[in-house]
Amino acid sequence: MAPHGEADRKPAQADGTDAVAGRIADAVDGLAELWTTAAAEASVRLSPHQLRALHALEATPGANLTMLADRLDAGLPTVSRLCDRLEAAGLLLREAAPHNRREIQLRLTTHGRDVLAEVADLRSRALTEVVRGMEPDDRAALEQGLRAFVATLRDPPADEDG
Repeated sequence: MAPHGEADRKPAQADGTDAVAGRIADAVDGLAELWTTAAAEASVRLSPHQLRALHALEATPGANLTMLADRLDAGLPTVSRLCDRLEAAGLLLREAAPHNRREIQLRLTTHGRDVLAEVADLRSRALTEVVRGMEPDDRAALEQGLRAFVATLRDPPADEDG
């Protein structure tokens, strides 16, 4: 199955910065498909939106609905329904905030943390299988390229135009 959007775009084949960016976009589409497929194999089937919400709550324990809605760039009613489903599945708890009993904090349950760990493990295994299938020189080149990409992302070069 082709990654979402791949049918809309021919893989980049020319040289140059734009072509490299296109090939990276193709790879990201493939990685997203790998991620989605691996997550679908978890014991609890979660939508990408549910997974994003769980990851956001893992990163920000005790967030309220407004904070989660901002993090997910979604409306409060949508996030409230999303949390209803996650709570019904036993993945999150809603608790009164200690400093303001009218505010509700959202926290992952142990089961929610376990499901996230399972998804992370499945994704890691799937990625390991792909990388294992690469030639050693290609793996080394990929690692070197990813290190350079992350370094440049974190510390972009100064703009030469001023």
